Amino acid sequence: MRNRPLAILFDMDGVVTHTMPFHYRCWKRIFEEEGLSLRRVDIYAREGQKGINSIREIFALKGVRVSTRRATELLKKKEILFKRIARTQFVPGARTFIRDCKRRGLLTALVTGTSRHEMHRVLPEAILACFDVVVTGSDVREGKPAPEPYQKALSLLKVPVSRALVIENAPFGIRSARAAGIRCVALKTSLPESYLSEADLIVRDYQELRRALYGQTFPRK
Repeated sequence: MRNRPLAILFDMDGVVTHTMPFHYRCWKRIFEEEGLSLRRVDIYAREGQKGINSIREIFALKGVRVSTRRATELLKKKEILFKRIARTQFVPGARTFIRDCKRRGLLTALVTGTSRHEMHRVLPEAILACFDVVVTGSDVREGKPAPEPYQKALSLLKVPVSRALVIENAPFGIRSARAAGIRCVALKTSLPESYLSEADLIVRDYQELRRALYGQTFPRK
């Protein structure tokens, strides 16, 4: 790979942890209690977005107004439910790849739209300790797809844009990385390839990503 990265920035849900099914179950129940039906793609395609923004967008799509106060209440209900049902499951190959990054001397960051307390609910300290920088939805004013989360991580890592690489799995995260000017590879862990077309490279899994990083040339758009 030309201009190999000095830092790898990871999304969490669907990239490190296999937690999207738990998020979907929670959101489905919350919206059903409000009399609104929800498709899986309504949540999966918004992965990485701040929860409060997802609530506002989904209500708007259904043609229903929601106050900031009510949206905040629903988000708290969702977080309580998630804490009750979520279990730690990892995307195959994720932990090995993260540890390999550290062994190779690469800097690493976790950049997630999940709140900080939800992150601690699903990520063991042993894995969190592998990241030099952690940026959560609790740490930014504008979440994905805005560039702020990845810009903040790069600033903390003190790495130039040209020497960083983002690993994502959903459109909002890809757009956030691209808006920050960072190359992005998308894993097909949550959504079909058609949702990931804005990434620089789309791979099936970490094994394919490893070949792209350390074997073949990584493409640039």
